[in-house]
Amino acid sequence: SAILTLNSFRKGGDGGGAGACYGRFYPDTQRVVALSTGWYNKGSRCGKIITIRGNGRTTTAQVVDECDSVHGCDAEHAGQPPCRNNIVDGSPAVWKALGVFKNDPRYGEMKISWSNLY
Repeated sequence: SAILTLNSFRKGGDGGGAGACYGRFYPDTQRVVALSTGWYNKGSRCGKIITIRGNGRTTTAQVVDECDSVHGCDAEHAGQPPCRNNIVDGSPAVWKALGVFKNDPRYGEMKISWSNLY
């Protein structure tokens, strides 16, 4: 099982720097995710599409970044602590696709399951 967290991958968003996979930013309307260091697996999942199940719904998203489970609490990580090892850090579009909105108490952190689509 995994935890879906919320991250903006746009320039100036709360994700800090550009996505580790391709060195670029993504609009909040695009379904993209960062995976914890172990799942990111040195970038082997970059560009892959994963299936995410939560809130009784299913969606897909592209892996574009690493949620660093080793380093943190510094400028590069916007002062954030290291990522837990079971995190799928999703853009606002991922949350929208799962039907979970800002007024929902789960918005920002919710249990999910995920798998590789291709």
